[in-house]
Amino acid sequence: MNETPLKYPADWTNRKRMSKRITMITAYDHTMARLIDRTSVDSILVGDSLGMVVQGKGSTLPVTLDEIIYHASMVRRGTSKFLVADLPFGSYQVSDEQAVAAAVRLMKECGADAVKLEGAQDFALEVIRHLTSIGVPVMGHLGFLPQSVHTLGGYSKQGKVFPEELVEQARALEQAGCFAMVLELVMEDVAAQMTKAVKIPTIGIASGSQTDGQVQVLHDVLGLDPDFRPRHAMRKRDLAPEILGALNDFHSSVTG
Repeated sequence: MNETPLKYPADWTNRKRMSKRITMITAYDHTMARLIDRTSVDSILVGDSLGMVVQGKGSTLPVTLDEIIYHASMVRRGTSKFLVADLPFGSYQVSDEQAVAAAVRLMKECGADAVKLEGAQDFALEVIRHLTSIGVPVMGHLGFLPQSVHTLGGYSKQGKVFPEELVEQARALEQAGCFAMVLELVMEDVAAQMTKAVKIPTIGIASGSQTDGQVQVLHDVLGLDPDFRPRHAMRKRDLAPEILGALNDFHSSVTG
């Protein structure tokens, strides 16, 4: 049975209160957004992961605010689902004023329902407080932080050392005003502690099954990349061979 659609940030908290899990999937274009809109998936994330998934870059760092707006605008035109857009690296770290300007653009120019930013450093918490005070819903992001890949020393599970720090960070995000948070690459037992420590939902990726929901990259779920199979991906189809076959059939039908 389908749940009541998520329309407002308070709906996310209500889902957790009722022990109803939440699903989120990435999307980067209008066509995929239209397809997702016909499913039971709860929400869509236009993440800076687009830099790696659709632009072929080595990290999320080069993604610009204009690029997020470009992709989020296409997605918004294809769906009425709750839409979260990433604040990319360099769009909120300089000042509260910069963060407000970026968040306002995401909401006005592409119709995002909320923005997402990484970390629980003092400046990030201040930005969250500032944004929520003016009516911008904010989703947090803890654990592995792709925008801090260089300082974190690569992709690795978080929480092996000083797990209590992550629990305190989760509480800090809630107190700052976040309505939900993504937990990426967090040790499963630590993610469970974080989930129990806050009243807002945790949305996990590669963080075990004890979070309040899950987010996945669309291309991983569909199996669109035959050369990339991340261990944490919830691959539900293997469409790459089907696509390759269809294109080869097209070629054969034309060339004989």
